[in-house]
Formats: sequence, C-alpha cells, structure tokens
Amino acid sequence: MSDDVLKQLAEVLESRKGADPDSSYVARLYSKGLDAILKKIGEEATETVMAAKDGEADKIIYETADLWFHSLVLLAQQGLGPEQVLAELERRFGLSGLEEKANRDK
Repeated sequence: MSDDVLKQLAEVLESRKGADPDSSYVARLYSKGLDAILKKIGEEATETVMAAKDGEADKIIYETADLWFHSLVLLAQQGLGPEQVLAELERRFGLSGLEEKANRDK
C-alpha cells in the first residue's frame, strides 16, 4: 500500500466535481456546498472518537477511513489535494511536536 491510493482517490473526487448530483454521493455532497461537507467531517470525526472509546479496532479503522475520505472531499472542493497534506507532514517529520507548534505561534 502506498500513497497511490490517495492519488487515485483524489482523481476520482476531482472528476465528480462536474457530475450530476444524482449520479454519485460525492457529486451530491459537492452540490450541497461547503457547509454540508464540513458537517459530514464533523459527524465522521465524532464517530471516530466514539469508535476509539469503544476500543474496537475494526470500528476505529472503518470510521477513520470515513473521516479521511470526507477530508479528501473537502480538500478537492477547496482545490487542494492529498499531496499537499503529505508534503506538510513530510516537512514536519523529524521535528518535535512542541517545536513545530511553537513555530506556528510565531
């Protein structure tokens, strides 16, 4: 498994931007706008938290996949992609979390 799946998914999400809202879930979500996408991310984040509280690995993975998916929808809707997030994570790699946060506050 590699980041190829993220690239492939980003391409599919991009292709859904102009699609008929009745033709796909993602096209329908795009047609509803930013607030609907953000609401869905909030729901998925809550479900991920609840899955973690339940301590069931399968549920945690499932809900995290939903959260990541909807986050990718948001990125695409905003004209961004997973490669930019991966680049930011790579930039942070090797930095202390405390150091990285302190640098953001400047």
